[in-house]
Amino acid sequence: MRAPFPGIGRRTILGAAPGLLLAAAVPAAALRDFRLTLLGQSLIQHDVRKVGWDGYGQFADHFAKADACFTDLETTIIGPNGGPPTRDSAVHRADETVLDCLTGMHVDFFATANNHAFDVGTGGIIDTMAALERRKLAYAGTGINLAAARRPAYLRTPAGIVALVAMATGKIRDGGAATPDRPGVNEVRQDRPGAMNEEDIGRVLDAVHEAARHAEIVIAYDHNHYWESDMAVTPDWQKSLARRCIGAGATIFVGHGAPVLQGIEIYRNRPIFYDLGNFIFQSIAPNDTYGPESWRSVVADCLLTRDGLGEIVLTPIVLSDVGREGPKDFVTRGLPQIASGSAARSILEHLANESSPLNTSIQISGDTGRIVVRR
Repeated sequence: MRAPFPGIGRRTILGAAPGLLLAAAVPAAALRDFRLTLLGQSLIQHDVRKVGWDGYGQFADHFAKADACFTDLETTIIGPNGGPPTRDSAVHRADETVLDCLTGMHVDFFATANNHAFDVGTGGIIDTMAALERRKLAYAGTGINLAAARRPAYLRTPAGIVALVAMATGKIRDGGAATPDRPGVNEVRQDRPGAMNEEDIGRVLDAVHEAARHAEIVIAYDHNHYWESDMAVTPDWQKSLARRCIGAGATIFVGHGAPVLQGIEIYRNRPIFYDLGNFIFQSIAPNDTYGPESWRSVVADCLLTRDGLGEIVLTPIVLSDVGREGPKDFVTRGLPQIASGSAARSILEHLANESSPLNTSIQISGDTGRIVVRR
């Protein structure tokens, strides 16, 4: 672990847009632990604050206890620059009030590198960034050019500075990747099946190393669509990439893309979440498209201490695969609730089974899972 995690109290959002280098944190005399909450991807198409979602306040209370709360924004924000859809189906676009819906739950750190960032063209990428920047929200993974898209984002909290480096692998359509003179996604390409482009990886590792010089906590993020034949299986190349990011200075690696839970690994006392599945999943695809595991996930609360990772607390969640008004109700579809009883245990046991080959043991007690790091 690079440096202690300084802090003085509960979180407030103090910054910032990508590339903004924030001032040093508080003196060491004020040290305390840091709680980082990690969510599955947020495929949010509607501002659901007005539909009587019982879970909204419960999640808001949960996330407010964190010093920072992270998700992937799996949609494009509608604005004046968006063009026609760049794909034939499953276009993800939403009014910018969905950002207010998420921040109302105290979600405050966003990855924007994913295969849906380009759903309405380059203009949609620009509109999404503009909506985030109007709200002074920290995000990484897209930019006005490649230099901006690969740049770390920094979120300053009263407990210290958190950095994010975000990339996407797979299903980035022609024109969606950032170049030296075109807005887009920070893409890491595949040269051939199982072999990633080393120039792209080097760019990511350089960004992680840069972030580690300026932040107490560094999240490296990958939104992956180079799936194995079974999308629940983590590719070997992604395991290597995650470990290389840790070696370059990342505190935590987080993956999304396959809309299912994959295993958790503790590597050099730092956590790797190969895929956290979905937090909100307002997909318009038939509910059996991805299988029942797409509607189950966890909220991961990581306790980072002065000595490194202390523990991870896993809260299982279930998502509604059908809206309250039936199969055509996509407004209330894909909303999470905290799981309990047999549903909670089933999710945690599944994740424990996925993590066991990675030498990670999840302790299950009641409706909660826990990973305790022994040094």
